[in-house]
Formats: sequence, structure tokens, C-alpha cells
Amino acid sequence: MPAHDLFRALLVGLFAIATLTTQAHAAANVERGAQASRSCVACHSFAAGRQLTGPSLAGIWGKKAGSVDGFGRYSEALKTSDVVWQHDTLDAWLRSPSAFIPGNTMPFGGIPDPAVRADLIAYLQAVSSGKVSVPDRGPPDLKRVEAFRQVVAIRYCADAYRVTTGDGRNTIWWEFNLRFKTDGGPNGPELGKPVIVGNGMQGDRAAIVFSRPEEISSLVRRDCP
Repeated sequence: MPAHDLFRALLVGLFAIATLTTQAHAAANVERGAQASRSCVACHSFAAGRQLTGPSLAGIWGKKAGSVDGFGRYSEALKTSDVVWQHDTLDAWLRSPSAFIPGNTMPFGGIPDPAVRADLIAYLQAVSSGKVSVPDRGPPDLKRVEAFRQVVAIRYCADAYRVTTGDGRNTIWWEFNLRFKTDGGPNGPELGKPVIVGNGMQGDRAAIVFSRPEEISSLVRRDCP
């Protein structure tokens, strides 16, 4: 093939790719993207400043990967990448995070459908630009709970914890089904005022949330009735 024909074919190919990309972006639907975002909310908030398992996704458009203020659990792979979040990078990331930035720690298998990715990207751009508002679905405020959730004593004996709450009730939990957690964030409990919350299953599992880890050993005492 003559050089000028090869060059012309290359231009046609590039134009076709650009046209298809533009059409895909134009066809993307923000409302469908909002539905697709449900796959994100288990780990992310779309509210500014609300950090969960992952960083807030509010305002990420045009931001360097690994740079959301207030989130300190990024992998080195993400922090040292030169990725800036926009159409092409978000598409590659959502298709396969592990392939796009090897060594990152996001436990997400990816979205294989390019149309779903396009919708979600359109939604992320709309959220970042303020075109759509999102409710703050963050964790509950553990500084404001009813008495039956306020933990005042924890006794340990054999294979069980006996938990006394602010309403005077004593509940026995098998040690394997009671988890101890900490939440030092703005919605975490007050220092010295741990809170018990349900933890799924059939009501036989719970978690006691402390403000600081050192509170755990100071409150739990070995005491067999």
C-alpha cells in the first residue's frame, strides 16, 4: 500500500475511533449511571468528605488518583501513579482496576459492559460538577444513640461476653459472634462511651464500637458469675 494511502487509512481509523468514543459519551445516561452507582456505595460515599472503606467519590473528576483529602489508606501503587480521573482513565479503571493499576488494593472485579461504564462515568462527572446532588448515606452517628445501645460494662467468662447496656439490660454473647471495632471518625462514639450495634445474621451477632483501641482492654474484665 502506498504511503499516502496508508496515512489516509490511519486517519480514517482514528476518526472512526474518536467518533465512536464521542457517541458513547453522548449516549451515556446520568440516571442510569445513578442506578449503576449502587455497586459503589458498599465501599464509597458520593458525599464530599465522607470516607468509608474507600475514599469519597465526590469531586474526583480531574483529580489525580490517590489524592482525595482526608483519606489515608491508599495503596502505594495508586499514590505513585500519574493517573488523572477523566473519561479514558475511569473507563480503564472500571473495566479492571487490577489490570489498569497493578498492585492497587481495591477489591473490585470490574464492570465488563462498556455501556454501564459509560453511564457510571457520566454520573461521576455530573456529581463532581454539581449537576446532581446525592444524599449523604454515611454511617449512623454513634454519638447519639438510645440507652439500649450504650455499653456500660463488659464481663468475660469461659466462651462468652456479658454486656450491660445503659437501659440496665444484660445480654450474653458467644465470644466468636461479638466483634470489637473502633471508629475515631466524626460519627464515632464519644471517648469512653462504646456503642453496641447489630452485625447481621439472625440477630445473634453484634459489634461493640469504641472510640480508641486502648478502651477495649480497660473496659473488658474477666468475671465469672
